Amino acid sequence: MLFFLTGDVQIGKTRWLDRTIGELARAGVPSAGVLAPGVWCERAEGEGAPASAAAGAGRYEKLGIDNVLLPQGERVAFARRRDLAVREGSYRPGSQSAAAQLVWEIDDAAIARVNAHFDRLAAGVGDGGNLVVAAGAQGGGEGAGACGRVLAPAGAVHGGDSAAAAGAAFNGEAPPPAAAPAARGGLLVVDELGQLELLRGGGLSSAVALLQAGPSARFPHAVAVVRDWLLEQADGLFAEAWPERASIAPGGDARRALRTAFGLGA
Repeated sequence: MLFFLTGDVQIGKTRWLDRTIGELARAGVPSAGVLAPGVWCERAEGEGAPASAAAGAGRYEKLGIDNVLLPQGERVAFARRRDLAVREGSYRPGSQSAAAQLVWEIDDAAIARVNAHFDRLAAGVGDGGNLVVAAGAQGGGEGAGACGRVLAPAGAVHGGDSAAAAGAAFNGEAPPPAAAPAARGGLLVVDELGQLELLRGGGLSSAVALLQAGPSARFPHAVAVVRDWLLEQADGLFAEAWPERASIAPGGDARRALRTAFGLGA
């Protein structure tokens, strides 16, 4: 089944997906694909929200988006808020994101890197050749943000449970012994499909191609993160390849649906 994890911006889709991947991993179900955690910075006391709505209005300001490649856990700097990219001189008028007038400046080289990862998953070689239960990792720790203050710890903003399940070098610890591939197959994760993929035929085109191949013994089920206003386009694009599709939102019902799909108890 293809699950569309959907909803408005900044409602915790990636945070929920990260936790769910970790839970599935502990139950013996591996995941492969990409997670897209945000890069956040704690606002100074009394500081108002910037003009860009993409920054959010809470305690933390969203600066960008990373991509975490599963199962190996490699983290790729993927997108920067457009107003920051303009200010810092990293804005590229010829980029795919600029042509689409997105609020994020997405690095075309990063898009190519993530597409190469999905190509390898499709071919079953290299990074994605052996799906193991130790799948996923958003990372942890803290680092200096562009605002000159401290980035929010991973768990404070976008989960980190899959990192705990993987236990790899993100926490400075030795990785655990590799587990055997799950006999029931794994979960294909695409976080996320947006305007570039669904309206312009670009972006993570290799992820789209892998989804369009439909379910397989290796990936009998998939989750694609899609904004609610793009859901109709996504559903039409994958209807033929995935006769069984369902829209889910972060929460207990979605968790149970995924566990049930893999034959796990609720």
